[in-house]
Amino acid sequence: MAGKLIAQPAKEDAPIKFKDIDEVFGRMQEMYGSIARRAFELFEGKGKTFGRDLEDWFRAESELLHPVHVTIKESEDGLTVEAEVPGFRTQELEVNVEPRSLTITGQRETKGEHKAGKTIYTERHADKIMRRIDLPVEVDPAKVSATLKDGILSFALPKAVPSKKVHIESKAA
Repeated sequence: MAGKLIAQPAKEDAPIKFKDIDEVFGRMQEMYGSIARRAFELFEGKGKTFGRDLEDWFRAESELLHPVHVTIKESEDGLTVEAEVPGFRTQELEVNVEPRSLTITGQRETKGEHKAGKTIYTERHADKIMRRIDLPVEVDPAKVSATLKDGILSFALPKAVPSKKVHIESKAA
């Protein structure tokens, strides 16, 4: 008898919440710690051979974090950023916008159930994402909007109003 995999569909039912830098930084520190622990496990598994630090780090990172592919477009008024976050719901994502950077972190747990006869087999897998994007122009973080639809997290980032240059004349006293 063939098994059947049942997955929970992703829902897009809540607005994107922007977090302050401290909350996002805390999540980033947790992810950094997880990557460091896994990289050390790889180092130990290879007989503690020095000289392959980056190789171990990148392998650990690729095992623990899923890539977030982005598209950035610039117009006269601002930037549009689209990030691929398939399967994530808005409440599983944390976003922070600074004048020159955008940070997206997320964590979700997916569940699957496989039934074959009287045996029930259940799988759980935690997915994590983290992406920091350096923006090519300064934006106004207070006016940023974001939407999540069909696994694409879209941002409208209006450019910051440039400061006015003031010409100073020197006068003889």
